[in-house]
Amino acid sequence: MWYNPIMVWLLLSPAHGLLSGNMMIINYNGRVSGKPYRVPVGYLRAGETLHTVSYKRRKWWRNLRGGASVTLHLQGKNIDASADVIEDDQGVVEGLKAFIGGNHQAARMLGVKLSENGQAELESLKQAAAGRVIVRTFLK
Repeated sequence: MWYNPIMVWLLLSPAHGLLSGNMMIINYNGRVSGKPYRVPVGYLRAGETLHTVSYKRRKWWRNLRGGASVTLHLQGKNIDASADVIEDDQGVVEGLKAFIGGNHQAARMLGVKLSENGQAELESLKQAAAGRVIVRTFLK
């Protein structure tokens, strides 16, 4: 993405507080090439686990299949972590449901409709999950 270098620069700068409440940098090595990568991603924190939603058509997350060691730049600090990917439809639906958790802004961003009581509608979740994966990052 053309804006990734700008996001990385902002997240590494003293002004990171503007974004670091829901954005981080994930650093990892390519599974085959060994080449280091640095990708800014959005996240939702649930205890010691961070959840990131990505489109399947993007390629960065494929290096994390089956588990991988990563380093996060999270809220101004470098943190060692491990990551894996949820790709199966039901797992992604459940992950999106947790990610949204009644949050209207997240639901709107993902194209998921909420019922009157703030719950994500199942058909809408299934449609959103069809083209996405969930990356789980576990803090050490």
